[in-house]
Amino acid sequence: MTLSPSGGARVVRIAAALIVDQVGKTLLVRKRGTQTFMQAGGKIEAAETPRQALSRELAEELRIDLDSVPHEFIGHFAAQAAHEEDHVVSADIFYVRIPGAVTAAAEIEEIVWIDPFGAQTLPLAPLTRDLVLIAQRRLAISSGEIS
Repeated sequence: MTLSPSGGARVVRIAAALIVDQVGKTLLVRKRGTQTFMQAGGKIEAAETPRQALSRELAEELRIDLDSVPHEFIGHFAAQAAHEEDHVVSADIFYVRIPGAVTAAAEIEEIVWIDPFGAQTLPLAPLTRDLVLIAQRRLAISSGEIS
């Protein structure tokens, strides 16, 4: 759904996954025809909950069955859209633990696993760079995964 707030920027509602493997690496995706890496996920359709949208998107993009992996809602974030200059993404983010391999499907051109604490040289979406990776670092520290 796209809304137009009074400030002029259009808002796109999405559900996205902070996907983490067994050693704490984060999965990022790059969609076909783009240069920017971001969390897997997508737009929330009419009459869908954010969790339903994420379940649909992960099944389409990465062949992940959300019901078969541990996941939890971690928060709502908003940032400049990566590919639409006059848009803001309003994102419901879910933390998803993946025990095995992931395969790119649908519009996903490339997947990468990154160290969320390492220096990032990839072009990252503002939501990923400025909010989601920082949230992941805080979660890892507060849970005792990293000291």
